[in-house]
Amino acid sequence: MEMNQVRYFLAVCEHRNFTHAASASNVSQPSLTAAIKKLEDEMGGPLFIRDRAGCRLTPLGKLLRPRLERVQQETREAKAEAVRHARLERVPISIGVGETIGHNRISAAVERFRTRLPQAEIELIVAATDDLLTGLREGDYDIVVTARQVSPELYRIDPLYREEYRVVIAKDHPLCQLQAVTLETLANTNMLDRPNCEMRDTLHATCSDLGHVLYAAYRSNRVDWLLELARQGSGAVILPATAIPADPALESRPVEGIEIAREVVALRFRHQASRPEANQLVQELSRS
Repeated sequence: MEMNQVRYFLAVCEHRNFTHAASASNVSQPSLTAAIKKLEDEMGGPLFIRDRAGCRLTPLGKLLRPRLERVQQETREAKAEAVRHARLERVPISIGVGETIGHNRISAAVERFRTRLPQAEIELIVAATDDLLTGLREGDYDIVVTARQVSPELYRIDPLYREEYRVVIAKDHPLCQLQAVTLETLANTNMLDRPNCEMRDTLHATCSDLGHVLYAAYRSNRVDWLLELARQGSGAVILPATAIPADPALESRPVEGIEIAREVVALRFRHQASRPEANQLVQELSRS
């Protein structure tokens, strides 16, 4: 049985006339008649009774009609699915981003990726790294971007970039007069503290070893809140370079006397197959 036979049979059922059915099917009547005859031979009997009024279904034709209607519908749906797949109309990729990761570089890389693959549908979820790692293992994410050190036995680790931490202050803050800020100076400055910062313990421990104590006038796990406080002159916040916005009201300075930097990586769960699109996105994320 061929699909054109099914299509012509259903057209005759609808129009009750071979001539009208052939016209609606954009085929000559002899071709339609020959296809119907071939179908009748395959089914073992006549499917239509033709008379002056047109034609009507035989009992065998009535039996076949609902089945062939289902065949036609399933064929249409299969073709539609095949077209969507061939055109890659949807390529969903879910990215978990650690809440301490700056968005500047990540968002730029994602936009470059979608320029090359516009069918991609990107979901960006910002959350605590522990929650992201759980979601990665459970298949909720294709990629997790973080600065957390993890076991290479569980995760495939792709280095993305290394970035320094800088002191961010308002444009009219006294620290703007300096080329770099020492730990001693920071100890005498109202600080805006991020409890979820990966480098916080290292910074405070180093200060303590040198006899300095950093005073946190404000604390928040939200970078946007701390930046707003910095704009108002409430204090200084130490942020990774990619988390510092291009804002005329803010300036940043390096920290003198200590190297504060972190490695940002892309993680994929080793026990989950990585799609080609995810591999391409990781490559884009690693570009400067």
